[in-house]
Amino acid sequence: MTNKTQILTVEIIDNSGRTFTLREVCERGNCHAEFVIKLVNYGILVPVEDIPEAREWQFDADALNRLQKAMRLQRDLKLNLPGLAVSLDLLDELHEMRREVARLNQRVHQLMGD
Repeated sequence: MTNKTQILTVEIIDNSGRTFTLREVCERGNCHAEFVIKLVNYGILVPVEDIPEAREWQFDADALNRLQKAMRLQRDLKLNLPGLAVSLDLLDELHEMRREVARLNQRVHQLMGD
């Protein structure tokens, strides 16, 4: 019997453009501020604006989603921070490629009259 790890995604969708403080991100992500600060230092998370003071950082819904993915990858695969950064970048690239393939398939079907 094969044991496969599946990463389930519960995506936070916020079309209002709302931002979240470092404290709110930590509460929603159930993590410590030090962890979020390390993710920012590694470029894994990016605050909305480039502000040097961590307590003044604001994050958008995309950052919350990325935090959740990072926490799952670290928990499930025991990845270190550089591994998280590479894995998340590859997952983002894969997601974009899948969107592009779906868009191109849709366009092909339109052109063929399906």
